[in-house]
Amino acid sequence: MRSSFALSLLLFGIATPVFSQQIWDIWQTTWDRQKLFTSLAPSSAINFASPGAVGQADIRVDDTSLQQNIFGFGSSLTDSSAQLMNNLKSKNSGNYWNMLNYLFSPTDGANAAGLNYIRVPLGASDFSSGLYSFDDTSGDSSLKNFNINRAPAYLFSVLKDIKSVNPLIKVHVLPWSPPPWMKSSNTMNGGQLSSNQVQNFANYLLKCIQGFQNQGIPIYAISIQNEPQNSDSTYPTTTYTPQLEAQVGQALRSLLNNNALGGVKIIAYDHNWNNAATYPVQVLQNAPNSFAGAAFHCYGGDVSQQDSFRNQFPNKEIYFTECTGEIGSDWWTDIKWYMNNIFIGSLEHGSSTGLMWNLALDGNGNPKLPGTSSCGDKPCRGVVQIDSAGTWSVNQEFYAMAQVSKATIPKDAGGPFGQRIGVSVGGSLSSELRVGAFVTRRTNSNDWPRYSLVVLNWNDQVGGSWNPQPVQTTIEFRGMQATYTFPVGITTLWWFAPNSNLELTGNVTVPKPIPIQSDIGIEEKQKPLGFFSRHFKYFEQHISRRFK
Repeated sequence: MRSSFALSLLLFGIATPVFSQQIWDIWQTTWDRQKLFTSLAPSSAINFASPGAVGQADIRVDDTSLQQNIFGFGSSLTDSSAQLMNNLKSKNSGNYWNMLNYLFSPTDGANAAGLNYIRVPLGASDFSSGLYSFDDTSGDSSLKNFNINRAPAYLFSVLKDIKSVNPLIKVHVLPWSPPPWMKSSNTMNGGQLSSNQVQNFANYLLKCIQGFQNQGIPIYAISIQNEPQNSDSTYPTTTYTPQLEAQVGQALRSLLNNNALGGVKIIAYDHNWNNAATYPVQVLQNAPNSFAGAAFHCYGGDVSQQDSFRNQFPNKEIYFTECTGEIGSDWWTDIKWYMNNIFIGSLEHGSSTGLMWNLALDGNGNPKLPGTSSCGDKPCRGVVQIDSAGTWSVNQEFYAMAQVSKATIPKDAGGPFGQRIGVSVGGSLSSELRVGAFVTRRTNSNDWPRYSLVVLNWNDQVGGSWNPQPVQTTIEFRGMQATYTFPVGITTLWWFAPNSNLELTGNVTVPKPIPIQSDIGIEEKQKPLGFFSRHFKYFEQHISRRFK
């Protein structure tokens, strides 16, 4: 039958390539909030056809240029975030589960972001109700008094709930401070790890990982220290030299390997862009085989400085793990900054993740550690705001990360996450678009991969004053061209195309409509690709008549 089908195509004079790519799936957030992570339903497909004149901007997708794999997007589940979320669960369970599903559900086609990367402090941070480590008994070098349950019970409860919604969750843990007795200052707030405590602290970190595992929370990665160049007397902080961090990493790597935890990644630095060329480079120079890569924050320097690390260690991984919003800042200005610097920008400079700080806070940026100076005069804003009345809402941080998360979550259950691919922008308004491009492969190698674009149109100052204008754009892909007009805002769209290493023959599996259970209980379908949705029945009739 396959050979008959191929023959019929030749008889009807149809030239290859016969499979027409079409864009049916579009998600959008606009500057005026008329669309907020909204799924659009175009009445007709956006077709890729023979190239014509380019638009005001011309996006050129190069799927032969394969870049880094994407690990995911999310934020930090601090004690404060977990406390608020648990309170919401107690007050209004329905709202709680609606929130978790909206944030974390990975179901293809669902009205959900599919966030899948959670960072969790080990012990107290500036967003805890009080100071604690998992072993505060002075001089307890055997760690016999270590107790993972010194963390609030609601931390593990909320983590398990998140994991029940999205089993693909990656959990990345790290301390804000070792136990006080391991430090020169004998306090969690400031000071340095004592050089004679390296092995004890590595043992402590191993027990932390094992403790989470015993709670049913496998650990994906661990950083040695949050912000190792920051010392503050008002909340847990610790300074390290690169050499000292490398020593802890080496000791921990050996312990993990010897305790059936060799798959847990160790990440260096976890601090600002401005020292990317020095501190993390020196850590990995001292212990290259112990660390998978380095992580960065947004509070100093510029995203392009990630390249200083990447150029020294091109085969190591880069993570972007923290940035916070501030209450009172401008919604659209923030979204532009986040996309330019994190959810498109950081990925352009090698990052495989994009994370914000607190997952949830209240409308005043609370609760915080009593007496902390963290966040300064402008309170930190959570990705989600939870109010005492049992209601919740998402902030601008959510919309920025949701748009890129949607482009990279697996297409199939158990399938791979997206991979960044080459993209460039030309045309007279090329500077008005910021674009990321991704391919997401399938569990069955014969199924067509998904190709996604995340596009920020920040063309809002036409003529030198506030004047948001759409950009008429052409999209070039494998010698074909589609046209779409991007409004000012963020647009995520995708299409399916054959594997680039496969010939277009009868052995290629054509995607079929995939049933999707939406969040409102109505069955939706992924529309079939254009050629077969229009012509399959026609060819089937002719084939049956000619070859029966």
